[in-house]
Amino acid sequence: MFNESDAPQPPKVLNTPLEIVANLRQLLDSHDPLIITFHERSQRFQSYVVDVDRDSNSVALDEMIPRDGEKFIENGEPFRVEGFHDGVRIAWDCNSPLTITEVDGHRSYRGPLPEEVVYHQRRNAFRAALKLSQLVDVTLDGTHIKGNGALRGKLLDISATGCKMRFEGDVEERLQLGQVYERFKAGNPLGLVDVMVELRHLHFEERINTTFAGVRFHNLSGQAQRKIESFVYQLQREARRFDKDDY
Repeated sequence: MFNESDAPQPPKVLNTPLEIVANLRQLLDSHDPLIITFHERSQRFQSYVVDVDRDSNSVALDEMIPRDGEKFIENGEPFRVEGFHDGVRIAWDCNSPLTITEVDGHRSYRGPLPEEVVYHQRRNAFRAALKLSQLVDVTLDGTHIKGNGALRGKLLDISATGCKMRFEGDVEERLQLGQVYERFKAGNPLGLVDVMVELRHLHFEERINTTFAGVRFHNLSGQAQRKIESFVYQLQREARRFDKDDY
């Protein structure tokens, strides 16, 4: 159903400063969220790359969310950083102490560039974007949703392994990166009910008062997998037909 070129690639280890800086700058320029995990601690924290300095061979990370992760940095505890850019997983370990600084009133953590970065093309399927006139209604719910009631939004794009959606307003406080939510639903024509998803991306865009969330499907049943693949294939065919009509 999908091209062989869409198959997942084995991870690469980047160890030249040029490659490492280029990939960290991609995370910086796209404002891609990072997941930070400290060794032997289960809690996950969110941050962003806020500066990459080739002259001083340093990288700076934004203040962690939740803020209490900062005490682990003060203790000099090693941690792992994981980000996603266009379906590519970019990850590295930080074993060196970081300096906590404030730039223009914003806290950040600066340290040396990583000696190596894992670059892994994870996406294993065509990712199909939905037309604005065809956005599917979605609901995200589960025991770990904070606040009252389920979150209701719109599906923006989808692949065989995950999807992106949007919610009106700022709902970042109600969600936690890395958390699995057991009741994701998508309306017709997709028609998914109570699918488990893991939250991989979360970003509030203040300018348009919208929160964007990216999830990876978790423990899909065969029936749900077939529904998703059929829907993606249908969107893929429509996209190709639309491209041909442009010429």
